[in-house]
Amino acid sequence: MRRLSAAAAVAAVVLAATAARATEIDQRLATVLRQPGCRGAKVAALVVDAASGAELFAHDAETPLAPASNMKVLTAVAALAAFGPAHQFTTTVASDRPLDADGSVGVLALRGGGDPALTSEELWRLAADLQRRGLRRVRDGLLLDDSYFDGERWNPAWGAPSARAYHAPVSALTANYGAFSVEIAPPARAGLPARVSIDPPLPFFALSDAVRVGGDAPISVERDSDGGRERVRVGGSVRAGAAATTVQRSVTDPVRYTAALLRLQLAALGIAVEGPDRLGPLPPDYRELLAYRGQPLRDIAALLMKWSNNNIAEMLVKNLGARASGAPGSWASGIAAVRAQLAALGIEQNGLSMLDGSGLAAADRVTPRTLVSALRVARASFAFGAELAAALPIAGRDGTLAHRAGGALDRARAKTGMINGVASLSGYARAGDGRELVFSILNNESPAGDLAAVACNDAFVEALVQ
Repeated sequence: MRRLSAAAAVAAVVLAATAARATEIDQRLATVLRQPGCRGAKVAALVVDAASGAELFAHDAETPLAPASNMKVLTAVAALAAFGPAHQFTTTVASDRPLDADGSVGVLALRGGGDPALTSEELWRLAADLQRRGLRRVRDGLLLDDSYFDGERWNPAWGAPSARAYHAPVSALTANYGAFSVEIAPPARAGLPARVSIDPPLPFFALSDAVRVGGDAPISVERDSDGGRERVRVGGSVRAGAAATTVQRSVTDPVRYTAALLRLQLAALGIAVEGPDRLGPLPPDYRELLAYRGQPLRDIAALLMKWSNNNIAEMLVKNLGARASGAPGSWASGIAAVRAQLAALGIEQNGLSMLDGSGLAAADRVTPRTLVSALRVARASFAFGAELAAALPIAGRDGTLAHRAGGALDRARAKTGMINGVASLSGYARAGDGRELVFSILNNESPAGDLAAVACNDAFVEALVQ
């Protein structure tokens, strides 16, 4: 009886201490929610103890709100759980016949396997691997196969596609996240022209430069398709002696863009490519030259989360759809696969409305309860929990939190989110007493504006680590 009484006494002390800490956190966070960026906004928030799941703070935690890029938490968890952190997406290279004695083939085929992180650098490595296998010349052009995904490039829930880099088209064969950059460098002195350049430097881009030196017209960069090329029109004005400006834009045709990049890298290695680009399925009688395996998913997840890359998120969704239902992967099959994977993990989904994987869709809805549930499941997972935590931006250090939440420096890892009228922040924080907390705050329609909403969210996580 004495032992039971002692144990009960210890338990009572622990419970009392936990309750006291919860009350203290509750008071601090309630004060934060009265700040201008949260006051009058639609705010839903939840904080739990990571180890026990004990609820320390809740404010409309069951209310579905627009998550912006916090939707990527669910996409990342589903992808890491389904594929595993070491998974690599494969791009297949084949030819219509074996290499000739001089290293020539007729048609060189490239079949996309949905690699979300195929970049200029990765394509150089692919080209170098082909060179090592003896390829020296392509006589009859490139065959490009992107049939692993369906042909829907832009999610209809996004509205009209724009030239913004975050609106990049989704394809099973894409490179550089479907984006390119334009640099506008003013001259050192008046009387000289501005220098406008495109990276990567490809004949695929047809540049029309109408930038003036002098004046106050804002820089504009637009693009559209010219059959097999992209017309890039740059206008506006710059002042002599000013710093250079870089503008990111998306392409309209990710498949031909990838082909142009491959041609560039093959040429850099002395491999001549003659003939046109053609689109179509890889014929069954073609001979495989290379199965190029890209970056592991753990690294792709870091690119997704640290930099909030929308194109990666959507490609992961379609990859999940192809894995679950067979090619071609689509948004419909992919979202169904994400939700099935979340259910298999036991993640709360009440109120979830998921139209895409990135959170760009204005009609996306999720609750803090769902996001916290996903983060807690990931934290407890030996299979992928470490990789998800490592992928999250570190407060005050890197990614989209490099210049934010300085009061939580090194003590919070969280996914940011921001679109018009929405600011969100969900992740892990270490409290002043050493406990690890899991939190989510969704902030919609702040009367004070988006930047004030972001500042309030940052104050929320800073209050957690006190």
